[in-house]
Amino acid sequence: MSRRAWLARGLLPLASLLLTAGCGTPARQKLTTRPELRIWSGRLGLSVASEPPQSFSAAFELKGNALDGELTLSSPLGGTIARLRWSREQATLHTAQDVQDYDSIETLTRQVVGTSLPLRALFDWLDGINTNAAGWRAELSRLEQGRLVATRTDPAPTAELRLILDQ
Repeated sequence: MSRRAWLARGLLPLASLLLTAGCGTPARQKLTTRPELRIWSGRLGLSVASEPPQSFSAAFELKGNALDGELTLSSPLGGTIARLRWSREQATLHTAQDVQDYDSIETLTRQVVGTSLPLRALFDWLDGINTNAAGWRAELSRLEQGRLVATRTDPAPTAELRLILDQ
């Protein structure tokens, strides 16, 4: 068999195989289209106009969705301050000193920071959807710059949640 015939017989099936494989390549999944896999991080600040006033800031990482998720709060040096985990059945607060269970994420946030935080609406706000949350008003106009501010005016005490997202 001549060299030319040998190359043609060897390369033709290989080229055919490569072309066929190229047509059968599965499309990549975009993880960001599955809300349960969403992750946001950055810095947050929370001010509550209680007596005495409370103020808190930390780095954060928020994973999951409104029904099943996790919020990790970290100090400026990177140490974990607290981890809040929630599901449809319960919520858990993990700190260096203790683990506490609550019946819901609303109860947990009310107990820990003195006010319920609108976590269900927060996931929509982070996606640019201005969902109503009782007593809260979200300012989404600077979301493309990675900034979100939500203010609660009712019921008292008033509260303000500020997020600066990592880009």
